[in-house]
Amino acid sequence: MTPIEELAVLLRPAGGGLHLVSTGRAEQLALQRALYQVASDEAVQQKHLEALSRIRAARVVILGVPSDVGAGFRRGANLGPQAIRSRLLEEQPDFPARAAELGVVDIGDVFVVPQLLSDDMLSEAQKAASRKALYPNVPEGVAERLPVSPLSIAERALDLVFQINPTVKPFVIGGDHSTAWPVAAALARVRPPSKERWGIVQPDAHTDLLPERLGIRMCFATWSYHANELFGRDGRLVQVGTRASRHERGHWEQSLGVRQFWAEECLAKPEATLDALLSHLKERGVTGVYFSNDIDGTDERFADATGTPEPGGLEPDFVVELIRRLGREVGIVAGDVMEVAPVLGPSLESQRRTVGLAVRYLDETLRAMLGR
Repeated sequence: MTPIEELAVLLRPAGGGLHLVSTGRAEQLALQRALYQVASDEAVQQKHLEALSRIRAARVVILGVPSDVGAGFRRGANLGPQAIRSRLLEEQPDFPARAAELGVVDIGDVFVVPQLLSDDMLSEAQKAASRKALYPNVPEGVAERLPVSPLSIAERALDLVFQINPTVKPFVIGGDHSTAWPVAAALARVRPPSKERWGIVQPDAHTDLLPERLGIRMCFATWSYHANELFGRDGRLVQVGTRASRHERGHWEQSLGVRQFWAEECLAKPEATLDALLSHLKERGVTGVYFSNDIDGTDERFADATGTPEPGGLEPDFVVELIRRLGREVGIVAGDVMEVAPVLGPSLESQRRTVGLAVRYLDETLRAMLGR
């Protein structure tokens, strides 16, 4: 298969990553028809294939990963991509047309089997059974090479995207924060950290710096540890808004070489903190960042529809200014918005507030990625 043919097998049209048969299916189909601006499900499929054909000329690709299998406390981030896309269309009905003009291509969703996380956790028998269910029309000799778990599918899909267009910038709509790992891993192959000075800026209440959690190598609490290893612990992982940790700041900075800007200093001296953060990146020669934005980095007053909302967090305007300055002064080579779990908001108002903020962050990050 060509890369585009393989992507057509691995991915579903935007909004289609959740396996729905009856409950919720009508809403899913309505979103897909609105996203692709067509009137039939057959036309949705055709428009998705056309979107994949535009990857070669794209400046940014959007990928949804509706998986919360890598989460911990409260679940619901699997509904994030659909809610964010729906709200984006509500606020910007012309988004699909504008995106096409700007070279932004939504390549669809990873199709998620909600009991799976990563292929390296599965037996050969389970992988064979899942391939039979996911790829029934693919010849066995081809299907046996295809991934079946959301993290593995996302990583393979991004590898294929980079094969087609090595300079394109991915934006992922998660999903729990484990879904950031495929972005970091794929970036490290197309932009080897030993040769290209890219880094990660991560607004987050938590450190996500465990080497493993309950014996699981890759999940929401470990992805940053493994991403930091890609850089050789040289300070190119920068965390912002940290405040929920069993350890003091020095533990992480001294043992793992990360740079952290805890929430209290961001709130006390926002402009000085932004200056210090940008200076840190420049001093290390960073020429582009993956902006991985966990919504719980923002204070729970603004974003409580998430798995682990925390008080004392970042103000939305601070995060927006961080995005804008990174875009102007360093450059953003990849982005995301993670951990939006609409159903976990205690009220309809709080759900809309959190999803609306995620759309604001998405819009600002896309603008920064495009240099607008």
